[in-house]
Formats: sequence, structure tokens, C-alpha cells
Amino acid sequence: MAVRPFIPYDDRRLHQPAEPVEAVTETVRMIWDDMIDTMEAMPGVGLAAPQIGIMMRLAVVDASDKRGQVVRMANPEVLHASVQMRKHDEASPNLPGVFAPIERPRAVTVRFLNADGEIEDRDFVGLWATSVQHQIDHLNGKMYVDHLSPLRRKMLVQKSKKLQRS
Repeated sequence: MAVRPFIPYDDRRLHQPAEPVEAVTETVRMIWDDMIDTMEAMPGVGLAAPQIGIMMRLAVVDASDKRGQVVRMANPEVLHASVQMRKHDEASPNLPGVFAPIERPRAVTVRFLNADGEIEDRDFVGLWATSVQHQIDHLNGKMYVDHLSPLRRKMLVQKSKKLQRS
């Protein structure tokens, strides 16, 4: 298990869809373990494999108060989203130093391959739902700034670059 480096915002891999996972293998489990170590080191409440340069549809999420309740997901997809919305400040280690309020459905039902390689449908609410949707965006080649106006996105990207230089 290891903490992996994040790829920068300009890396094309962050802006293209990841490949589906055929089965939960020992390699997938090792990647998940590294992703959990990397997420905890941030610290953060979720991580998608493309953020560390692995173009597989893998994500981990742990929005629990005590930590240690991580959900491992392969090929997650939203089956149902609530009509009620929730706004939350989102950020990404791929675009360090900046954040923006993003509005997403407050609750979602997600289907994914779980750690046992079985199809699971699970409901997520609040911060869990926000994080799951944020990770699925990454798997689809989108980042939270893609939900913003082009001008606001450009300003945040420039601000992040400036912060990294100083």
C-alpha cells in the first residue's frame, strides 16, 4: 500500500472517460488500497482512480465522521437522484488551493461492483452523495470546475496555477 501522486489539472487523462473494470481482481484490490491511503493522506472524502493517473472506473468514498467506513466501487453509476439539491464546497487535489460551491442532488442510488465483485445498489445521502457524484464525474472525464461558468472555471484554474508557483 502506498500514497500515490496526483496528476495535474492539465493532464489529458483527467478530461477523458476511464475504462470499465471487467472484474474485481487482486490488482484492483491493490489499487483500491493505494487509493484509500492516498485519500487519507490528503485528507479527503473520496478519490477516483484517474486522479492518480489510473484510467480505470474505480473510486473510494469515506464521508464518515470516524473514518474507516470506506466504500470501494468499480463502475459506479447513478440509478436515481433526488429532486432536492444540496450545495457544498468542492475541491480537488488535482487543482490545489481552490474550491467552489457546487449544487448536486442531495441523495443518489448508485449501482457498482463492490469489494467482493458483486453488483450492489446503495443509497447515499448528504456528503456521501456529493462525494460519490464527484468521483463519478472524475470517471467520466469531468471535474467539479466543469459545473461552473467558463469564466469562473478559468479564474480558478489560473488561481491554482499561481498558488502552485509561489
